[in-house]
Amino acid sequence: MKIQQISRYNFTSNAQTKSWLDRIHENTKNKSDMTDAIVVPRTIFKGYLGIMAGTTLITLGGLVNRANYPKLFKGTMAAGLLTSLYGTWAFVRPFIIKDAKGVEKFKN
Repeated sequence: MKIQQISRYNFTSNAQTKSWLDRIHENTKNKSDMTDAIVVPRTIFKGYLGIMAGTTLITLGGLVNRANYPKLFKGTMAAGLLTSLYGTWAFVRPFIIKDAKGVEKFKN
């Protein structure tokens, strides 16, 4: 066991301590992983959220017992299907309608 190689950690706080994000950035092998930015139109992001929320509502509707809570079952299923439908439309819209609002037309 090489006890000499154990490094000492300073637990005192300094005014110049770095944030945890800065420490992660310093120890990252490929620095571009931390600084790359992918431009995603807002509508595609809304599409992801809509699809995920719709799937969650449909799952909740499936967990509700249909015989005991028919209104809750129908309500969550309808809300989930409509939310998923909107999410699909929001996700696909920038690819179908090229001049739609929120679609980026050029790269910086």
